Amino acid sequence: MPRLRLPRVLTMPPQLTRRGALYAALILLVLVFVPLIVTSSRWLHATRIDLTADKLYTLTPGTLQIVDKLRRPLRLTLYFSQHATRDLPQLRSYEQRVREMLQEMVARSHGRIHLRVIDPVPYSDDEASAEGNGLIAANGGSNGERVFFGLAGSAVPHGEDSESEQDRVPENALSIPFFDRSREAFLEYDIAKLLYELNQVDKPPIGVLSSLPVRGAAALGERPWAVMQQLGQLFKLDALDADQLTHVDAKLKVLLLIHPKHLPPAAQYAIDQYVMNGGHLVVFVDPDAELDPAPFTPDVTGLPAHASNLPRLFAAWGVAYDPRQVVLDRSRGLQIELAGNSLNHPAMLGLGEQELNRDDPVTASLQRINVSTIGHFDLTPTARTRLIPLLQSSADAELVSTQRVMDASNDPTGLLQGYKADNAHYVLAARLRGTFHSAFPEKAGEPGYRGSSASNAEVVLIADTDLLSDRLWVEPKTTLGRTTIQIFANNGDFITNLVDNLSGSSALLSIRGRSTSQRPFTRVQALRNVADQKFLQKEQELENELADTRRRLDELQPAKGTHPSTITAEQRREIEQFRQRQLAINKELRGVQHQLNAEIDALGLRLKVINIVLVPGLVVLIGLLYGWRRSRHSRRRR
Repeated sequence: MPRLRLPRVLTMPPQLTRRGALYAALILLVLVFVPLIVTSSRWLHATRIDLTADKLYTLTPGTLQIVDKLRRPLRLTLYFSQHATRDLPQLRSYEQRVREMLQEMVARSHGRIHLRVIDPVPYSDDEASAEGNGLIAANGGSNGERVFFGLAGSAVPHGEDSESEQDRVPENALSIPFFDRSREAFLEYDIAKLLYELNQVDKPPIGVLSSLPVRGAAALGERPWAVMQQLGQLFKLDALDADQLTHVDAKLKVLLLIHPKHLPPAAQYAIDQYVMNGGHLVVFVDPDAELDPAPFTPDVTGLPAHASNLPRLFAAWGVAYDPRQVVLDRSRGLQIELAGNSLNHPAMLGLGEQELNRDDPVTASLQRINVSTIGHFDLTPTARTRLIPLLQSSADAELVSTQRVMDASNDPTGLLQGYKADNAHYVLAARLRGTFHSAFPEKAGEPGYRGSSASNAEVVLIADTDLLSDRLWVEPKTTLGRTTIQIFANNGDFITNLVDNLSGSSALLSIRGRSTSQRPFTRVQALRNVADQKFLQKEQELENELADTRRRLDELQPAKGTHPSTITAEQRREIEQFRQRQLAINKELRGVQHQLNAEIDALGLRLKVINIVLVPGLVVLIGLLYGWRRSRHSRRRR
C-alpha cells in the first residue's frame, strides 16, 4: 500500500523570528515618534520640562506675576546680528538663552506680548531701527562687522478693533541696549523690569527730603545736582519740607532722605510709619557732608558740625552707626591735586569691583563708585534685621575720628601717620531687611498707627552724601559753546539703579540673581591653581635674583659724563658677567612660563582623552561584555 506523503512545513529559526520582531518594533517606533516630535516642536513648543540643575528656564513667581498683570499689549523686538556672530559661538549660545526666556514670557502672556527677532544686517533699515531704539553696537564681529544684541520694547494703547496693532503708535518705548553676558545672573530681572516699566502709564513718584541743596536754586542760577537731573528723567520728583511733614503719602514709590539733621519728631514719625506700611526708604547720612552749607559751629549734641544721623529710628531697627567715625582706606585712596602736588587721599575712596556686591542687581554691572569721608554701618547685638552689603571697604581700612579728618583737610598725608589697618571690611552702604518695629511705641493708641512692618520690609542705608555731588562723578565739558557733562564714575548709575529697583513692584523686588548657564570646569581650575603654586616659588626666586642683578649693574655702570676708559678691566668683566646672568635669568623665566603652559595643556589633553576616548571606550566595552554574556547564556539554554 503506497504511503501518503504530507507536505513539509517550513519553520523559521527562533533567532530570525526574534530579529524580525525587533526590526518591526524599531520601524514602528520610528513611524510613531518622528511625527510626534515634529508635531510637538510645531504646536507644543510652549510645553517643556526644565531639567537643569538650577531651573534656568523656569520663570520665578515674581516674573509670572508681572506678566499676568500686564494691562496692555507689548511689542518686543530682539535684535541679534546672526551673520556678524557666526564666529562667536559663546554669544550665539547666550542669544539662544535670551530668546528662550523671552519665548517663555510670551507663552505665559496669553497674547499680550508679541515678539519679533530681527537680524540687523549692515546698511539696512533694520540696523537703522536698532539704533533708533537706543541699542548699542559692539565691535568685534566677523569681518569687522558691528554686533547688535539688545531688546526694544514698546507699549501700544488699546485701539479700535479695525485698527491693526502693528499700525498703532507706541505709547511708551524702552530698551535694553546690549545683553552683557556678565549680567547673565540678572537676565530675568532685566527683562521683567522692562516689562514692568512698559506697563506703567505715568512716571513713578519719588519723594526727596534733603537738608542739602540737591535741587539747586533757580533764583540764584544754581542748577540741580546731576544725579537729581538724571532721576528727573525717569521719575516724578516731589520735594518734601521737614518742618511741614506730618505724613508721607503711600503713593510715593521711594523716599530719599538725604542728610537728616535735626528732624522734627513729627517728620521722624511720618517716616517711621511710611516704612511700617511697606514704603521704600533710602537714607543718606554722613560723618562730614562736605557740601553742607551750615556754618562750622559745634552741634548741641556734640556731633561734628556737618554730620547727620537718625538715632531714634536706627536704634529701633537695630542699626549701629557712629557719625564720629570715618573710614580710611589707603589702598583705595583717590588721587587729588592739592597746592600743586599730587597725592592719594585716604578719606576719598574709589571703590572698584571688589568692593561692590556683584550678586545684587543694583551694583552688579558697575565698575567704580567714588565716596568721600564716609562712615559705616553695623548691627546692634539685639538686632532682628539683616544687613546685606552693597558697598564695602577693603581689608586695608582703618577707622579714625571725624574731627581728625577735618583737621587734616589741608594736609591729608597726615592721616597716614601711624596708619594701622583693621583687617576688616566695613559696610559703607547696605540693604537692611527683616521685620521693622516702630520707634514710636507711645503712639500705639493713635488712629492709623502700625507697630511693625511686614517680614520682608527693606530700607537702604548709605553712609555718605558726597557721592551725590557732581565733583565725585561728573565733570563739565564745553565744546563749541555747548556744555556737556563727562562721566568718570558710576555714582549716578548707582543711585538710578537703586531707585529703579526699589520703585518696582514687590514682584520685581522678589526676582534675585540666578545661576548662569556657564558651568566652570572646577577640576581644571583646581589643577591650574596647583600648577601655578608649583612654579610660583621658582618664578619669585628668579625675579628677585634678576632685580639684584639689575641693581648691581646700575652700580657698576659709569656715571654720566665719565669717560669709558676710566673703567678697569675687572669692572668690565664683572659687568659682562652680570649681563650674561641677566640674559640667563630671563631665559629661565621664559622656560618656567613655558613649562607652566605645557602643564596646563597636558591637563587639558588628558581630560580630552578621558572624555573622548576612555569613557566612550568603556561604554562600548561594557556593552560588548553584556552582549557576549547574553549570547553565551542563550546558547547554554538551547
